[in-house]
Amino acid sequence: MLDRFMASFKAESKELLDELEASLLELERYPSDSESIGRVFRAMHTIKGLAASFGFEDISAFSHEVENVFALVRNGQVPVDRELIDLTLKARDWISAVMEKTGEEAESEKAVLTDAFRRISTCDDGAKGQGGLEADAANAKSCGKQIVYWLRFRPSPDIFITGPDPRALLGELGRLGECSIIAHLDEIPDLESINPEKCYTYWDILLTTRHEIRAVRDVFIFVEDSSEVTIDVLYESNGSAHDPTGRMLGQILVERGDLTPEDVELCLSKQKRLGEIAIDEGLISRSHVESALLEQETVRGARPVSKGIEADSVLRVPSEKLDKLVDLVGELVTASARLTRMTGSNHDSPFAPVAEEIERLTDELRDTTMNIRMVPIGETFGRFKRLVRDLSSELGKEVEFITTGEETELDKTVIGKLGDPLMHIIRNCLDHGIELPDVREAAGKGRKGLVVLTAVHSMDSVVITIQDDGAGLDPEAIRAVAVARGLINPDAELSEKELISLIFAPGFSTAKKVTDVSGRGVGMDVVKRAIDGLRGTIEISSRRGAGTVLSIRLPLTLAIIESLLVKIGEGSFILPLSMVEECVEHLWGETGTTRLAHVRGSLIPYIPLRDRFAVDDEPPDVQQIVIVRVDDDRIGLVVDEVVGEHQAVIKSLGRACRDIRGVSGATILGDGTVALILDVAAITASEKEMFGKNGDHYDMNT
Repeated sequence: MLDRFMASFKAESKELLDELEASLLELERYPSDSESIGRVFRAMHTIKGLAASFGFEDISAFSHEVENVFALVRNGQVPVDRELIDLTLKARDWISAVMEKTGEEAESEKAVLTDAFRRISTCDDGAKGQGGLEADAANAKSCGKQIVYWLRFRPSPDIFITGPDPRALLGELGRLGECSIIAHLDEIPDLESINPEKCYTYWDILLTTRHEIRAVRDVFIFVEDSSEVTIDVLYESNGSAHDPTGRMLGQILVERGDLTPEDVELCLSKQKRLGEIAIDEGLISRSHVESALLEQETVRGARPVSKGIEADSVLRVPSEKLDKLVDLVGELVTASARLTRMTGSNHDSPFAPVAEEIERLTDELRDTTMNIRMVPIGETFGRFKRLVRDLSSELGKEVEFITTGEETELDKTVIGKLGDPLMHIIRNCLDHGIELPDVREAAGKGRKGLVVLTAVHSMDSVVITIQDDGAGLDPEAIRAVAVARGLINPDAELSEKELISLIFAPGFSTAKKVTDVSGRGVGMDVVKRAIDGLRGTIEISSRRGAGTVLSIRLPLTLAIIESLLVKIGEGSFILPLSMVEECVEHLWGETGTTRLAHVRGSLIPYIPLRDRFAVDDEPPDVQQIVIVRVDDDRIGLVVDEVVGEHQAVIKSLGRACRDIRGVSGATILGDGTVALILDVAAITASEKEMFGKNGDHYDMNT
């Protein structure tokens, strides 16, 4: 149980640290942006509170020093400059290292950073002694709204063992504003029955603050699943008329569930004070009445508003559970297809309408589940802002980094495997592409280079583009390196595009010396393998002196794909529908011995898949050519029959079949048979290697 809470704590802390980093980088670009300053301050404050709740006192104390400085920044007493951003980024890295248990030897760094922040916070005489929260409270008097909350915190009985100390949570609430707490002791058993490891007490809290409900709820973020936490907004100041009465005592107790309406009627009939009667009758404990009276007293001085704030509806779910859900939906899709096939052969079957309804519901469930897995790519993009900032400084270059399309969504599995390839590409842009400021100036460019990272949807794919305005690639330099490394023959005739594509060869590097950034021949070949593993494609184009553009096309999801089902002999095969352009008939003998098909005045090279997979039986008189697009090439794949569109639930291949080139996975059809998913890019690449080039078309002669 404790491990689960710690995992949740670390996940939440990582999100806060990532948000802190992004806000700091944005603040560096726009130093006077009050919204970015506020985000930095809130992130540090939340990190401090969470760390204290879970016993990370060193992180909490350190975060408080940073928070103090940014409280002064909010008040306009400390300016934002590069030194402050550098210090805060280092502080963020130190906190991350300690949380990951890699910062045990960083005490000296902590001391240096703490001294630096203290010097900043005391440099202004008027700011001495002002802590972060006190400064925030002072600043809040002139802005925002005053809100009165009522909270009931009933912790899990096992909270002393599995969760943070309840006293720490109540103390954290007290830091948010004026706080009154009443402990309820009516559930404490007799002394003989008490378990000292159990918590029997629960609390009512009246909190007057200028913080929104999210900040209040964040205090209980690690116990909300196991404890009962009720938060109601009683009043919110908005300049409306003063209400001296508030809610009646009986109304408060009924709404809280402490008394029933019948109990209230009974008490009112006694001609005494309601609270006294309820206590005398044993209907309620004295602490509950005191809590309700305290609410009346608190809200009498507040201005009423409206209607409260809806609770946050975001639910955090472990990724393993989501993966399991996707697997089950995939099995359901297969079972639904099988049921549809069985009922389709018998049109009079009474189960046909049921099968159609199940198929419709399964499709909706599949789409909904896939949407749940879709996450914005912006978080991945945000990680590279820090990389560009630090690496450009290390290389002595000036670089502006622009990202667009952060809201573009991809399957979380794809995004999880995309970070490293993009990091390699961006590092190459900075190291090999962008020139030093003096060199750029001599070439008539601005001193500051530009790297642009974009993402856009394109049908059932996402296209990610990385573009720089650097020196570009030199095809002749690439040729020289390729010849020296034995990758091509000295007399090989290659187009400029083919020469540029050689940078994806294993071990290829044009760096003249090995550095921490590049020169070891590891990078772009890793990128190519990673993108291929995601069933994606990568293209590169470049102009000397103008820069380089890399385009990566990725499928939206790796779980279920829209596909074209084809047959070759007795076997079934799957082609990704996103690569298919059209299907045409193929009659043997029409094209002679060359593997070129005439399609509306154009010659299309084709690959007989019967030969590829060694199918020996007699082919049909009329076959089909499925024309696919791979990179910029249109290539035909000859099959016996095109069955039609199919939703393929992707299954990974076993160890024995994992290294088969041209096959990327398998799927189970409605009749229970297995169909192989073809890796079209790998098939066409192997044919190019085998037959070479002949003009604009591949010579497929056998």
